[in-house]
Amino acid sequence: MADTINLTTTTTSSTLEPVFSFLAQALTTLETTFYKLPGSAVIQRYVKSSHQNDPGRTILELILVVFAIRTLLQSRTRADRTGSHFIQFNKKEIDELVDEWAPEPLGAPLTPSEQYDLHALPIVAGQNGVKPKLVSTGKTAVNLASLNFAGLAGNEYIKERAVETLRKYGLGSCGPPGFYGTLDVHMDLERDIADFLGTEASILYSQGFSTVSSVIPAFCKRGDIIVADRGVNFAIQKGIQISRSTVRWYDHNDLESLEAVLQSIEKDRKKRRGPLTRRFIITEGIFERDGAMVDLPKIIELKYKYKYRLLLDESYSFGAVGRTGRGLTEIYNVPASKVDMLIGSCAIGLCAGGGFCAGSNIVVDHQRINGPSFVFSAAMPALLAVSASEGINIFRSTPSIFETLQENVRAARAILDKVEYLTIPSHPASPLIHIQIKPAYSPAASTSNALSSPSSSSSVGTPAPLSPPPSTAGSLHPVSAAMLTPTKHTRDHHEKLLLHPEVIEAEERLLQEIVDECLSQNVMVTKAKRLRGQENVEARPGLKLAISAGLTRKEIEKAVGVVKAVCVKVLGRRK
Repeated sequence: MADTINLTTTTTSSTLEPVFSFLAQALTTLETTFYKLPGSAVIQRYVKSSHQNDPGRTILELILVVFAIRTLLQSRTRADRTGSHFIQFNKKEIDELVDEWAPEPLGAPLTPSEQYDLHALPIVAGQNGVKPKLVSTGKTAVNLASLNFAGLAGNEYIKERAVETLRKYGLGSCGPPGFYGTLDVHMDLERDIADFLGTEASILYSQGFSTVSSVIPAFCKRGDIIVADRGVNFAIQKGIQISRSTVRWYDHNDLESLEAVLQSIEKDRKKRRGPLTRRFIITEGIFERDGAMVDLPKIIELKYKYKYRLLLDESYSFGAVGRTGRGLTEIYNVPASKVDMLIGSCAIGLCAGGGFCAGSNIVVDHQRINGPSFVFSAAMPALLAVSASEGINIFRSTPSIFETLQENVRAARAILDKVEYLTIPSHPASPLIHIQIKPAYSPAASTSNALSSPSSSSSVGTPAPLSPPPSTAGSLHPVSAAMLTPTKHTRDHHEKLLLHPEVIEAEERLLQEIVDECLSQNVMVTKAKRLRGQENVEARPGLKLAISAGLTRKEIEKAVGVVKAVCVKVLGRRK
């Protein structure tokens, strides 16, 4: 029996010996080939170390490798060969379906008011500037609608330099700044901006709108705290939304409200014994919403007192205010280094394109790998960078343009401040002047009865307004009189009434009538454009005047005089 078993084993071994020899030879050949590959020794050491420390990990990695190979080899698209999930149509049915198909519109249809506004837009022949030529009349108009504060638009020397750059570099930049998109003129402009503002460095963005909406999420992350003004522009609102930070709002341009919010945050942190987090104050220099100007020294005082970082958007103040156009830091004589992130617009202030963020080297370098728009968007065209650099050179060599600009602003305000129908929330030094209809002459007065009736009280949220003082009861509508001297009890109601959709639509029609009448007299003004339903806080309708240093004082007085006369004419009908 034992001899039989030994014979069977010997026979089996003799039969499998060629197989074992082949496997051994194959493994030897595979091992020799593997060690000839570059980096094979590193992989060998990793596998030995991994198996020695955790054998189970080696098994798991082998399973993952097999799964990856299987995934790569299998078909990515498995066609249903049976056709059980498809409906079979004959040619006639297909033709009928094609004839019946109607594509969905790419956008919502325009409302009647939007259609009217679109047709009312003036068309300019040739280049834009302080005195463009209108296609409709063939006449030259005074432009108070374009943001050309320093009068750089149409500058002949800048145009010549832009053409030279276009011929040398071409039009596009061919890539993002970190990937073949950066040119020497971009680096020159970054140095020019940093030197002009007095900061360590600056970084360029190719679009003005995306500058601040990229800077905010580059620094502010989930769990951080942002304290922001309720009246910040839409780009800042989108940046805050993208950051996913904890947001606390304070009343528009009210620094007492800001300090109260900062105190409440600190009190809440101590109560919860929470850790310190990154904290930011975000505001504008001159607000796009209404032209108001922030008190920068007070903001910086609060920043140091409560240990916050300050992000200041000077898109509408850089190249617009200050002795040489440096913005609020120059007006208040505050070193730019005290502002952690100083944002400006090359498109508005320098009439070129894009925007910038100036600050310390650490702040700038962080954005080069974390700013979404800087990383993923193509760099600005070289000709725009050169145009912006030349604009800064003009600011340095000709600071008198800002004296002219302020003279024009004072001349315009001297005329507009005397109009009884208008209210101007803008700062006296702001070249961006917002004009709103006084509540007493607003359509809110004539529509208040319908809006405050029981059937509509739910939409307004308050009962009928209080009675006016005796001195005004006989001359003005009750709502108008109450709006002239609002009490704390009625203020919220009046604000809601002025922002009611019907009131907004009626005011927009009145303002468009003013715009059309001014254009007929060769003065271009524009309404303040709003994204109704998308902004955090609705703003009242208004006109927006952009004063330029490219016009003389007499030209400004004449053009603004036309605006005044038209406002009196249109709004006087409602008296």
